[in-house]
Amino acid sequence: MRHQPMSKYLITMRYAFSNFIAKEQIYPFYCSFKVVQRCDSRCDFCNVWKYPIPDMPTQAVLRIVDNIANSSVLLLSIEGGEPLLRDDIGEILRYIRTKPLFLLFTTSGKLFDKRPMKEYAKYIDFLHISIDEGHQNLELYDRLPEFVAWGPIVCAQIVVMRDHLRDLEEKIRRCHAVGAKAVVMPACHLPDTHDFLPDLTEFRDEVFRLKKKYPRTIITTDKYLRTLDVPHSCNTASIIIDADGFLHYPCRTLMEKSIDVSKESLLDFVASSKARECRNRMDQCDRQCHWYQYFATDSFISLKSGLSALEPYISDII
Repeated sequence: MRHQPMSKYLITMRYAFSNFIAKEQIYPFYCSFKVVQRCDSRCDFCNVWKYPIPDMPTQAVLRIVDNIANSSVLLLSIEGGEPLLRDDIGEILRYIRTKPLFLLFTTSGKLFDKRPMKEYAKYIDFLHISIDEGHQNLELYDRLPEFVAWGPIVCAQIVVMRDHLRDLEEKIRRCHAVGAKAVVMPACHLPDTHDFLPDLTEFRDEVFRLKKKYPRTIITTDKYLRTLDVPHSCNTASIIIDADGFLHYPCRTLMEKSIDVSKESLLDFVASSKARECRNRMDQCDRQCHWYQYFATDSFISLKSGLSALEPYISDII
């Protein structure tokens, strides 16, 4: 994992302090950018592939990357759909590498053998590979040693459906054995999907048990596990930009979009009165979606939770 210029860390601290003073999450620090809506999986718990969006031109994608790099965001996650379906994904990754951003890349891994992944890995800080029953690619656990050797910090991204909680330990054991990480999240019940949400108490207890048994492997934060079923525990320290370039705000669960990030300033928008109205709606939302990205971002604003989130990475950082 590389280091960013000191100026970037100082800027991030300034925005974090501004959030603290305002007592609201005005400025985001984590951004998911869905660069493609197309997908080579048809996960029952996911609705992304059900809403087709044409791919944006490369230059529009790069303008959005510029916008993100000039904002408060420190960690950029490139996602889909399946981002490896874009023919220009290598160019996009190389461009992001020139920016003061940590790059997280999320993929199902089904196209690894058809793409120059060792080359792509040079530009990636965190490689998240979705490996679970929904993606129907459990055989990739056998190849984790190969992926770890590529260089980035490798993390199995595991969505747990109701009938597969009992199978979680074997996945965590496989990650622990080769020095890979695992982020574990329940299968959220999204619009136009079947409900595969596991019992949240059983899910929480099992993940806490596995965190103790396999130390420094599971990066799912303690705060998320304790508050995933607590109303109003989500916040806008994390944001999602869709494959058409529009910002989901306050969140994707509500399926609302605001600005076109390829054309309008992200920083100006989040500081606007319109964005504040959106955050107020989030604060009043009674829908307990359990979306990991929105419920886990306390790690970006709380020192205690931040240390909990970093603990699995300490040996990698050192």
